[in-house]
Amino acid sequence: MLAPVPFISKRIATTMTKLPICATIPDAAIDTAEKNLRDILTLAIEHTPAQSALVVWDAQCDLSIALTEAYRRCLPDTTFIDFNSIAQESVLAAFEQLKPGDLVVLIQSTSFRLDAFRIRVELFKRSLKVVEHPHLSRMPGEEALLYIASLAYDPAYFRGVGNALKARIDIAKTGVIDSGDEQLVFASGFEHAKLNVGDYRDMQNVGGQFPIGEVFTESKDLEAVNGRLRISIFGDTAFAVNKPAHPITLVISRGRVTAAIDSTPEFDRVLANIRADEGEVWLRELGLGLNKAFTQDQTVSDIGTFERMCGVHLSLGAKHGSYNKPNIKKATARHHVDVFAITESFTLDNEVIYRDGAWQVDFTKSF
Repeated sequence: MLAPVPFISKRIATTMTKLPICATIPDAAIDTAEKNLRDILTLAIEHTPAQSALVVWDAQCDLSIALTEAYRRCLPDTTFIDFNSIAQESVLAAFEQLKPGDLVVLIQSTSFRLDAFRIRVELFKRSLKVVEHPHLSRMPGEEALLYIASLAYDPAYFRGVGNALKARIDIAKTGVIDSGDEQLVFASGFEHAKLNVGDYRDMQNVGGQFPIGEVFTESKDLEAVNGRLRISIFGDTAFAVNKPAHPITLVISRGRVTAAIDSTPEFDRVLANIRADEGEVWLRELGLGLNKAFTQDQTVSDIGTFERMCGVHLSLGAKHGSYNKPNIKKATARHHVDVFAITESFTLDNEVIYRDGAWQVDFTKSF
């Protein structure tokens, strides 16, 4: 165990009262961030003053600075560490001082690296709560304001809609995505859905990457997915949100993408990379995003953040660690590329559960 170092102390919290100037994010947005983060800490993470907390941050972009100021207001007696100002050993030493049930917040312009120490995984192993905000530098200007809005946490909506969708998915025998003159049919039912809705009461780990808002599953039989799907947005080779001028139509046969009509050079590169490593392009994840801050028109550049968009997304490539399939070898599964469907409607067993940009479920009985 690393010995505590003098730099890691409550003294840091008092020296953090003057953050660098945040030029592009107005004070009102920081006020909104404070409210949203306070709700996350209280309602989702259930952090209390009896538990210690540690905030690790950097000053490499305005959004990171703004979130750090908001957390400082929410956690005034907490230790704050500027990741780029001290040695890695000091950061690890700070983690060592925490007890199970304590909280770690990671505010990252890119993604923190501590050699072989996989930060979130290792912190969860120690039974610590974790709130992670990665890749913030990818979302400057107006995108930063959208990101702050996406942190709003309404437990009745997220948990209610999430559980209502899970209840339907878990018993559904068929599903159809209608993307306007094209349909993609799931004919064999779905794997039991998993939730990312800020409800950790029955989960081993508390926290994860924020913003949240997703229910995800995949076809029980990957080869029982057939038809066509029009997509408007995809994750490109730089892990950025790419919105082509015109929709791309995917032709899917026995769970594999066999053609891409009206494709673009960048999407062709995505498909080529998958085929080069995996031989074929599987369709795996079916993701139902719940976060109303993001839409087909209200986007941010970071694909890992935009994945929570209110609507339907799917993944291309064999990698989907949440479910095991006999026809997928984990050792050779390397790609998981999100694509976002134009969704006129999504039905389960002939019941419309998504239409007009919103989930059509009564969630008042599910919360």
